[in-house]
Amino acid sequence: MSGDVRPGRLKVYLGAAPGVGKTCRMLDEGRRRAARGADVVVGFAECHGRPRTEAMLEGLEVVPRASCEYRGGRFEEMDLGAVLSRRPQIALVDEFAHSNIPGDGRNAKRWQDIEALLIAGIDVVTALNIQHLESLNDVVEKITRVPQHETVPDDVVRRATQIELVDMEPEGLRRRMAHGNIYTPEKVDAALANYFRPGNLTALRQLALLWTADRVDEALQSYRAEHSIGGVWETRERVVVALTGGPEGDTLIRRAARITARSAGGDLLAVHVARSDGLAAGASHASLVRQRRLVEDLGGSYHSVVGEDTATALVEFARTENATQLVLGTSRRGRLERFLTGPGTGETVTALSGDIDVHRVTHERAGRGTLLPSRRRTLSTRRLAAGLVAGLVLPVLLTLVLDRLRGPLDLTSDALLFLLTVVGVACTGGVASALIASVTASLLLNYWFIPPIGAFTLEDPNALIALGVFAVVAATVAAAVDRSLRLSRRSARATAEAETMSSLAGSIVRGGATIPALLERTRETFAMDSAELVDEAPDGEPSNSGTTTAVPAGPGAWLVLRGRALSSSERRVLAAFAAHVGSAVERARLAEAAAQVEPVKAADRMRTALLRAVGHDLRTPLAAGWAAVTSLRSRDVEFSPEDRDELLATADESMARLSRLVENLLDLSRLEAGVLTLNLRATTLEEILPTALAEAPGAEARDVEEIPAVLADPPLLERVVANLVANAARHTPPGQKVLVTASVLAGRVELRVVDRGPGLPADGRQHLFEPFQRLGDTDNTTGLGLGLALARGLTEAMNGTLTPEDTPGGGLTMVVSLPLAHQAGISRPEQISHPVVRRA
Repeated sequence: MSGDVRPGRLKVYLGAAPGVGKTCRMLDEGRRRAARGADVVVGFAECHGRPRTEAMLEGLEVVPRASCEYRGGRFEEMDLGAVLSRRPQIALVDEFAHSNIPGDGRNAKRWQDIEALLIAGIDVVTALNIQHLESLNDVVEKITRVPQHETVPDDVVRRATQIELVDMEPEGLRRRMAHGNIYTPEKVDAALANYFRPGNLTALRQLALLWTADRVDEALQSYRAEHSIGGVWETRERVVVALTGGPEGDTLIRRAARITARSAGGDLLAVHVARSDGLAAGASHASLVRQRRLVEDLGGSYHSVVGEDTATALVEFARTENATQLVLGTSRRGRLERFLTGPGTGETVTALSGDIDVHRVTHERAGRGTLLPSRRRTLSTRRLAAGLVAGLVLPVLLTLVLDRLRGPLDLTSDALLFLLTVVGVACTGGVASALIASVTASLLLNYWFIPPIGAFTLEDPNALIALGVFAVVAATVAAAVDRSLRLSRRSARATAEAETMSSLAGSIVRGGATIPALLERTRETFAMDSAELVDEAPDGEPSNSGTTTAVPAGPGAWLVLRGRALSSSERRVLAAFAAHVGSAVERARLAEAAAQVEPVKAADRMRTALLRAVGHDLRTPLAAGWAAVTSLRSRDVEFSPEDRDELLATADESMARLSRLVENLLDLSRLEAGVLTLNLRATTLEEILPTALAEAPGAEARDVEEIPAVLADPPLLERVVANLVANAARHTPPGQKVLVTASVLAGRVELRVVDRGPGLPADGRQHLFEPFQRLGDTDNTTGLGLGLALARGLTEAMNGTLTPEDTPGGGLTMVVSLPLAHQAGISRPEQISHPVVRRA
């Protein structure tokens, strides 16, 4: 295949549950495309015996399936090689999450087959249920109590060109089920009472809708970024609340949360702008930490960004997130302070917001800030211009006022008032403004107030001294103001950097230290277009080219950001971020190494537990049998026939018990090694239950006569049930019976062993199937505890599952799920032997 082949496009029909019509929609699209002249083939379509679905195959070319043998049965899989050789334009491939039968070099999963078709340039249309998404697998199991063993990674599905949701109301789906359009009649009642309950279907439908909405949102954001769309598209309510770290933050967050709650599916985003120059007044790190927790408790997300100007950074963040509303507090500055310093962040945000709605929320701190401008404010261009104007205008205005007060005030008072004016101008506009003000004031004082009035004179020593004092005082005050501003900027910049790093450290402590999370946090903090981790820097060394910034992040790793050029202070903070990313990479490597060591440790723990337990459980029957045999061989004692029979029975029972223990140990070791040989065939429960229940007089089987045959190894299934019944009998109170029932659901038989014992402790499930440990044991000297461990291992070897459930009213129910024999293509007791293949 040539290297310039266009990759195929993938379309996924996503459904909330079986039966919503995904396969029909897939086949209908194939028929429509074929009618328009496209080359369409059916690579695999699972009709489940539904006549309407099978009828939709008419007129479509179907690629013959590949037949394969596995565990004594014949199975049909998609013939990937045949589809690739046929090279159609479009292939219809059902069951995206299906697990392929091992062997003959087949991929483990059907989604891997589909990826091979896409690489070959073949477009694929497929179908998938929401419960098969990897990220939702555990959520679906909690809802339905049915484990899903076939999953697809979310990123594989998200790479699809199109994802179309196939939706149906729960009651409509249940009616379709009741009419026999999904399962055969004998399965309908069990399905409606279990998986297809209205609550289950409603929850699954909501999961499907929300997941699809997130996928659509990702596509929308990508489209807006590609087309440089800065306007707000109000497709989803997104409320951004601006936090300063002040005490009013809690009020703003709660108000924003109420606004978000007015529309379903809205997002709450809290953002704090850390000024790149460090001049963020009024920020309290402790308040920000508390407010971050409040935002997360209310279901929102917290973000921290770096920006030169707070208002601009807020609006840019809101536009990037496609926010529809922006919430910020009214100014904490008083009226006089706002008059002296001009419009604040709120007014500027409102002017820049465009089509984003801005909410100015009042709070108890509004208008109660300091009277004078913060001395940490930088000398902006506006302030410098105001200082220059004040240096020229204020001395003139003061001259006009003092000219009217010549009588009450003398020359000394006039000079002091001019000096005060110069000092005020120096504090406002810096050195240049102070020098202009001092020269202007000196000239006006000389002309209007120093004799001879109305003329300039430099002969009088007092005039020269006045001019010199004005110049020295102005320069001194201006220099002090500049020094204060520089020191304040340094301190504030260090505070902002510490705040940013503290926020990063907080996210790491809260569990957000995965490498993708750190990269996204870095990109967001520095307002860059992208952030990634690479093995080599773009130019082989640290750079800041304006579009690409690369810094080292540990041995053999570089953190590369693309976007704007970063200042030196931002690069210093970026280096700290890179160090955290490097640490995360190292931790990931160590975790991978630890994961490789864990199986060895587990095997060592098992050997240790076996050595501790085997001494007691093997020695007890061996000692009893040995004592009985030794007594029988003794010639010193003459035993009666009754005593001899009793000793022989003891020896026989001890040897039988010893044989069972050894068989369990050998079977468990064979399972661990993957060499246990199975003889799978069609097996009925009536065939194995009498023997399995023989050693438990308190056990009773109900409603198993009409259950179809399962695909199993009869002796091993018998041992599974016997072990479960023995375990249940051990925990069942006297007078209570162990109940064994069975039902058919979704092509499988579920065999339940129910006891009325104390049930399972809250922390017992994770240890329930550990070998060499019994529930409630404080050590391993009371028994090998192989029953449940061996039962689960044998069940899984027969392609089944063993799961615990709580018995209603108290107790524990062990559920064995096995495939129906006719589902595997076996309708008669044909015995086929094959080894168990141990799965990783």
